[in-house]
Formats: sequence, C-alpha cells, structure tokens
Amino acid sequence: MKKLVSMVAALCLAGLGGAGATAAEKAMAGAQVDPFWRNASIYFLLPDRFANGDPGNDRAYGRKDDAELLRGFAGGDLRGLLDKLEAGYFRDLGVTALWMSPVVEQVQGYDDGDGRTYAYHGYWPRDWTAVDANFGNEADLRRVIETAHRQGIRVLLDVILNHTGPVTKRDPLWPAAWVRTTPVCDWNNFAGNVHCALTSNLPDIRTDSEQPVDLPPHLVAKWRREGRLQREQRELDAFFARTGYPRAPKYYIVKWLTDWVREYGVDGFRVDTAKHVEPEIWAVLKREASLALAQWKADNPDKKLDDRRFFMLGEVYHFGVDDFGPTKGRVYDFGDRQVDFFAYGFDSLINMGFAQHAAQSPQAIFSRYSSALHGGALDGLGVLNYLGSHDDHHSFDRERKQPRAAALKLMLAPGAAQIYYGDEIARPMIVKNAGGDASMRSLMNWQDLERKTTQALLDHWRKLGQFRRANLALGAGEHSKLADQPYTFSRTLEGEPPVLVALGVETGKKSLPVYGLFADGTLLKDYYSGTESPVVQGRVHFDTDSDLLLLGVTPERE
Repeated sequence: MKKLVSMVAALCLAGLGGAGATAAEKAMAGAQVDPFWRNASIYFLLPDRFANGDPGNDRAYGRKDDAELLRGFAGGDLRGLLDKLEAGYFRDLGVTALWMSPVVEQVQGYDDGDGRTYAYHGYWPRDWTAVDANFGNEADLRRVIETAHRQGIRVLLDVILNHTGPVTKRDPLWPAAWVRTTPVCDWNNFAGNVHCALTSNLPDIRTDSEQPVDLPPHLVAKWRREGRLQREQRELDAFFARTGYPRAPKYYIVKWLTDWVREYGVDGFRVDTAKHVEPEIWAVLKREASLALAQWKADNPDKKLDDRRFFMLGEVYHFGVDDFGPTKGRVYDFGDRQVDFFAYGFDSLINMGFAQHAAQSPQAIFSRYSSALHGGALDGLGVLNYLGSHDDHHSFDRERKQPRAAALKLMLAPGAAQIYYGDEIARPMIVKNAGGDASMRSLMNWQDLERKTTQALLDHWRKLGQFRRANLALGAGEHSKLADQPYTFSRTLEGEPPVLVALGVETGKKSLPVYGLFADGTLLKDYYSGTESPVVQGRVHFDTDSDLLLLGVTPERE
C-alpha cells in the first residue's frame, strides 16, 4: 500500500499535460522546469562510434563488414562507454547527464536505401525489450547506469515510438495492424507529418490506433526461443489490467520503454521523432515513466541520486528559440494545427536553432535566449542547445575552424548544453566519401589526444563544463550585460549564487569590479584558472595567463 501511495503521489507531480491529464497534471504543465535540467550539460554519443570495450561482440547476429563507408557497425559498445566512465572522463568534463542513441535490439540485416547500411545508429528497432548484442547486454547497461549514478551523472535513454526498423532479408515486415508503409510523409500539414511513413523504408507504427492487436509473430517466436515468452505475456497482462489501456501498438511500446526505467532507474528519455507521433501518447509515456521511476526509487533508496522527477526531452525537428523555423513561441506550427509539446509531458525540447544562431556574437545569442527563457515565450521552460548533431547537416563549424570560440558560445549560453561526442576534441564532422549523415558520425578520435592542441582544447571544455556544473545560475539564470570592454555579464537565479563572466580580459594581472553582485569579503573562484580572490572594495584581483574569467562563489571546503 505504501508503494501504491508513493506512486500515485509521483503521478500527480509528474508535470504532464494534454488529453486525459488530471487537473494537477495540467497545472504542472505550466510550471517552471527544474533548474538542474535548464542548466544541464548533456553528453550525446552513439555507442557504436565511441569506444570498443569488447571486440568479441563486433559482429553479432551474423552482421558483416560489408557496409558503405561509416554505415556499418564499428565495434563501439557499452563496455567501452563504461571504461570511459570509470576513468572519470565525463566527470572531468563536467557532464551532468549522458544520452546514448538507442541500445535496444536492432534489425539484423542491412538496408540499401542510402547505400548498404546496418543499424549501428540504434534508430531501427526490432525488439524493444532487449539490448542489441552489438552494444552488449543488460548487465553492461546496468553497470553503465550504476557507475554514472555513483558520479552524480544521470542517464537518458533514447526512445522510439514512431517506427520499426526497415524490412530486410532477415527482418520481416510487422503485421498490418501494427504498421503502415504508405503514404510517405509529404510534410504539408499535421497528417502529412504524423499519419505516414517518414521514408519508404521505415514502417510507421499505427500510433493513431486504439484497436487491440496481437503480438507480432516474429516476437512471439523469438521470445519462445529465448525461454521468456510466458514471462513477457504475464507482464503485458498485468500492465494492461493495471492501466486499462487497449492492447493497441503504442501502449505495448509504452510498456516496453518504461520497463527500462522500472528495472534500472533510468532518469529520463530523449524522445526521437516527437513531432511525427500524436502528441497525446507522449503524456501517457511521461505518466508511465514517472510511475516507473517512483517505483524504482522506492525499491532502491540506497541507489537513487535524489527525488527529482522523471525528465523527458523531445526532438521536435525544426523547433527552436525565438520563432526559429515553424516555431511560434512555445508551439510547433504544422500549418493546420499548432502543438505545444511542453503540455504533453516534455520538460525540454532540443533547440534546433542554436546551430544557426551560433554564428552571431556571444551577446546577441545570450541576450536573445535570456529574453525568451525569462519572461518571454519560453519562460521557465527547458531547451537544449547544440553545435553539432548526428542528423543536422547545418551543424555549426563542421570544419572545426573555431572550436574554442564555439565551446564558449555553447557552454556559456542560457539553456542546457548538448555536447555531441567529440566536440571537446574536435572530432571530424566531415569525412571524405562518407555519404549523407554518416559523415557526421565518425569514430571518436581518441588518437588525437596525443596532440598538445587537442589536449588544450579538451582542457578548455573541461573548465567550461566544471563551471557550468558548479553553478546552476549559468544556464538557468537571467543574463545581464555589464560591460562591453572587456565583455562582462552576469547570470542570476533566485535562491542560487550569481556568476560573473568576463571575456577578452588582459592576460597576467587583472582587476574586475563585481557590480554589486557579491559583498566585500566574499571569496570568488575563477573556474578557468582555479585561483581565488576575495572581493575587496567591490573588486577582485587575479593574475592568470588566460583572457577570460569565470567567477562563482568558492564552494565550501569539506
């Protein structure tokens, strides 16, 4: 009974909205997002491209090394990720959350739509209930999550509800009651984005259906071979009995996705192709995931980080700050329908506009974003900025000509920051002869750390990341320009210490006014040099070899 009560309480606090939501959920949909997530540094990686910890799983399911350039499995896996976690790589970078591309079991064969391509990227699901053997197994996933949690790093799973993987010689088409292959989306209106297949080779889950369907025969046969058919059926029976949902395709997948939360304490989801699914189902997913996390925390009080609610981040392609693309304030405009995804369970949306805005000056970006996030159309909401992405051909500085300046703009901007794997060591984003988005998914360039220039760039990112991690006000606070020369600004957030940043200061000895942000006697730390200075007569004094100051209140020493 105690567990049931706690689960109901978690549901009421889940921050949901949309059809079927309770009054409490609708009220919470308009509430401000947790400052932790508004300031987060989220590291996004494709496990296959990051690090190979177990060469023995490089060719699971009989997959071959016969793909087009960068379109096959390269060997990266969860054990490789775990190795970097245990070495403190992400902790040193100031990362507060890890986001992996999907690790559920993928189609086993290849597709020839864009040249011979295997499902190395994780976005072609075959079985939502299993870890793909090329990435490892459930024990590996558990160790990754537990290790991240021990370092105060949260874990987001990338989830797909819109489509299955393509049909291949080894992967059958799902039953017609589950998927459709026509029409192909024409992007002209809501139906042309949602009630259609994204491409001719991606069967679209019938998320508009409420009609009960049987399990796909290929899953029944697979689970029977693996000796878990009866268990899976019992769990499904219990899920549908508890929720009262019909056995429609989308509810099966909601059950399968939230099982990862209930079993392993996953902190949140990054939702793929969010705008291509009826928004109402996202509120259901958030509700069930919130219940699952509440249950996991009740069952694992010694492992939970805190009592933060489940977090949900959406990929609404072309959504962005300041009416970017089809965005109008906080809603996405399909032409014939406008959808506020924040009202359907999303705490944050990926800001597709930042990669375009990043060409502007820091002050232009920072003031624009602060106005939107504090008193503007996105007041109190979460956005995730990025320089580069796995599928945005307009990623900023793909040639890596200004990696240091790009890092400053991203890591000092209002909002959360997405570090795309290798941003911190200038991983190549253009690979000769690699077609399409494969060029942006090159192997992690660990070998470049032998170069002093790469080491210096990584050190630059680490300092910025540690500054952000230690100061919620940086990403979640309100921006104020204080001086043009050197360019100086503050960020303030109610209940949190402010931060003061100066760019373009003189190297060597320097003095900076604190503009009334800190009382005399306050000890401030420059997170870039690691040195400290007390405030004396309204000023601080430093002697560093850098041209910037990242100032925050010195943490209390234990």
